[in-house]
Amino acid sequence: MALYLKAAEILDKVERKEGAVKTLVYDSKFQNIKQLFALVCEAQKFSAVLQDIITATKLLKDTKLRMNLAKVLVYDLLIGQGLKCGGSWKAMMMKHRSRLQSELARMKIKKKVSRNQDLLPTSSGQIEGNQLPRYVRVNTLKTTVEDVIDYLKREGFNYHGQAGRMEDLRTLSGKTFILDLHLPDLLVFPPKTDFHDHFLYQAGHVILQDKASCLPAYLLNPPAGAQVLDACAAPGNKTSHLAAIMRNKGKLFAFDLDAKRLSTMSTLLLRAGVTCQQLANQDFLKVDPESPEYSRVEYILLDPSCSGSGMVCLRDGCSEPQEGAKRLQALAAFQLRCLNHALRFPSLRRLAYSTCSIHTQENEEVVSACLQHNRGYRLVPLLPGWPERGLPPLPQCLRASPGTTLTHGFFVAVLERRPEGEEEEEEEEEKVPETPLPISPPISAKPQVTGDNEIQDPGAMETQPENLTTKRKRKRKNKKKKNRTQS
Repeated sequence: MALYLKAAEILDKVERKEGAVKTLVYDSKFQNIKQLFALVCEAQKFSAVLQDIITATKLLKDTKLRMNLAKVLVYDLLIGQGLKCGGSWKAMMMKHRSRLQSELARMKIKKKVSRNQDLLPTSSGQIEGNQLPRYVRVNTLKTTVEDVIDYLKREGFNYHGQAGRMEDLRTLSGKTFILDLHLPDLLVFPPKTDFHDHFLYQAGHVILQDKASCLPAYLLNPPAGAQVLDACAAPGNKTSHLAAIMRNKGKLFAFDLDAKRLSTMSTLLLRAGVTCQQLANQDFLKVDPESPEYSRVEYILLDPSCSGSGMVCLRDGCSEPQEGAKRLQALAAFQLRCLNHALRFPSLRRLAYSTCSIHTQENEEVVSACLQHNRGYRLVPLLPGWPERGLPPLPQCLRASPGTTLTHGFFVAVLERRPEGEEEEEEEEEKVPETPLPISPPISAKPQVTGDNEIQDPGAMETQPENLTTKRKRKRKNKKKKNRTQS
């Protein structure tokens, strides 16, 4: 039974965004890693099918099992090679076997298929995820990019220099690797390259982190000696990245409400050689921005809880539209509260907001609503060469997706405090359209990107800010003239 309990635990952690499947499996120290990894991957791949079977047969009500534990048990009972447990657990599952099998057969008849494999979506996230490159961030707290490259070359890897275009990331194969074209401390390897048993990973010299997940800390870019706050920090990869950018100098406050996640994060930071952190098991929304302890915080990274719709391993399409809409509304409201709360820190200069979501409700709409009520902040234009932009009217932000940027789905916005005196002068010119939350039904489609990196959106013209009228221009001109006279 230990196999199923551990598999369910890992599926729970994946849903909470605590790490990638392979990393969580290897870090579990389970006796039979290959068996555990295979079960988790297969249960995850058939997640939507298994959930439909479990819901239709009311298995959870009859057995008091948790959903993910039920999924791994039902997978082995119906699709795998048989249950690998005995005693009361096996007896319980065998009791429900007939109706579980009947429901599976009913699903096949309904979809007019004969194989279990044919019940899967034609373009599942699992296939997409397996095709993404392996990104390896060099931990500059312990080593250098040059030293890691030399070490790998001595092991037989072929280094092909820095990538010059996105296409270079698509054509990697064998034991070749390159330096990423956007991030200076990120190495890129062919899909499925495994580093979990490698010395560099186990010693904390490299971090296995998706490229999109590296963007928030890189774009926030706090200097050495700064005071930085990571609002929703666990599992800690972004926190360790911030510490590396700060060169372990300054102070890095990191909060998370989940004590277990924070404990795991503490171990990760220790392995990465981070020493400037101050961890707190606390709800960020209950942190007092006016506390003297945080009076010098100038940089904040905010990566709040989100739908996880951008993580290709979680796209199972099993949520009902209405349930999805309600959940997105609640998440967007929570994210907006976090963002407004973060902007209350008195010395804040710059904030990076990110989600691993593809929904506009959690991304552009949250940022737009925040800017409406925080006129002292503006968006920072990010990475002009990045191929996927925020949806209109926020092209300053970045989006990421498997098809365009070869990463998980992601969104990043960076807000900075306006210089004193600029707020009133630019308020009319940079006014963000009214965006009350919630607005629209869930949007799962990715923005369309043309060859010139221009976003094509049929509703874009309706949301663009109006041009300044002659009256507004004259008002702004008179205000500037008055300010010059007073000075």
